[in-house]
Amino acid sequence: MIRYVLALVAAFVTHFAHADEAVFDSHVHLREGESSLRAYEADVAAAHIKLAGFGGMWFGGPNQALQGDPAKIRANNDAHLALAAKHPEMLPIATVHPYDGQDALDELARVAARGVKVLKLHPHTQKFDAADPRVLALVRKAGELGVVVLFDNANILPGDNERLFNVAIQAPKTKFLFAHMGGMNFRFWNILALVRTTEKFFFDNMYFDISATVILAADSPIEDEFVWTLRNVGIDHVVLGSDYPQIPLGKTVDALRRLGLSDDEQAKIRVENALRLFGRTKAQSE
Repeated sequence: MIRYVLALVAAFVTHFAHADEAVFDSHVHLREGESSLRAYEADVAAAHIKLAGFGGMWFGGPNQALQGDPAKIRANNDAHLALAAKHPEMLPIATVHPYDGQDALDELARVAARGVKVLKLHPHTQKFDAADPRVLALVRKAGELGVVVLFDNANILPGDNERLFNVAIQAPKTKFLFAHMGGMNFRFWNILALVRTTEKFFFDNMYFDISATVILAADSPIEDEFVWTLRNVGIDHVVLGSDYPQIPLGKTVDALRRLGLSDDEQAKIRVENALRLFGRTKAQSE
């Protein structure tokens, strides 16, 4: 009984000791616009998390951005940008479909001109092959425009890690953020520790959000390997994401705390790396 009480006290103290630590959530799905945003922020507040900002996207789950209807994608991007204009804490994440060709390139340029800094692409749900030349053309254009490309990287599709690695290598002027860090195939990304030793080949343009995967790794048999992988890809290249509403931010932050990373490493992953990657200042996030 005494041991149980002490455990509860320790959990209580730890929870509120971290309540003033800022968090930037790079991976939030707003499936119903304003109502989803308000529900998300209420959930974050209930978890006593100080939100430094979040990256919000309109598609995912029941909302998909499929090939062949660029006008619909444009309309959804516009509605999303209008929502972001009302909520400065939100970093709007737009999308296009690579197979829409010139329409996709034009839409990318249009939203970039309106301030969009992140483009989300999802090979699985959008039903495209990341090795297709149209994808490479699109992500290279994103690099020219200073737009970060956020790719789903849960390794749902066979060869997901290898395809995304090759895309990033062929577009060295583009910054890529790979969500979920390869899922349960995260071990692949340890290769970056070796790739960084090559000359005139690797441009250190790959970043990772650890949404979902981090909650599987914490307190598990793979935890040590996961931490080892984070350090091999470079702590400066790792950001935090929740994948809300599938996973609440509070659960994600708690999993990060349990990984055994140093306070400095946790601070970089929680907020500092994201602010730098997305070009946001602390003032913009407050």
